[in-house]
Amino acid sequence: QVQLVESGGGLVQAGGSLRLSCAASGSIVSIDYMGWYRQPPGKERDLVAIINSGGTTNYAASVKGRFTISRDNAKNTVYLQMNSLKPEDTAVYYCNADNVDFRTTGWQPRLGDFWGQGTQVTVSS
Repeated sequence: QVQLVESGGGLVQAGGSLRLSCAASGSIVSIDYMGWYRQPPGKERDLVAIINSGGTTNYAASVKGRFTISRDNAKNTVYLQMNSLKPEDTAVYYCNADNVDFRTTGWQPRLGDFWGQGTQVTVSS
């Protein structure tokens, strides 16, 4: 199977910066899309940013110009650099890997969609 492990969340003052990382591990052949989603308290999970294997990116309007997503395909790792943070950015941030080509323990080919466990980002005013 495939596991995603996130790191880099925490508490920061408004206007500050944080960098999230998410590393995918397992018998991975390739990952088409990697992205970040967030879920504020009492609200639904929404897309923050996404990047494909070729480096094409897409951002939610609310973070465009402040957040930057990037990835290292050789390390199966995606990053989210968050600048000029606002209190409304407070949420649990989840990493997603979509259309993952991987091998089972019996070395059977599979495609799957995987999520990380989430990391808390809190922005104080």
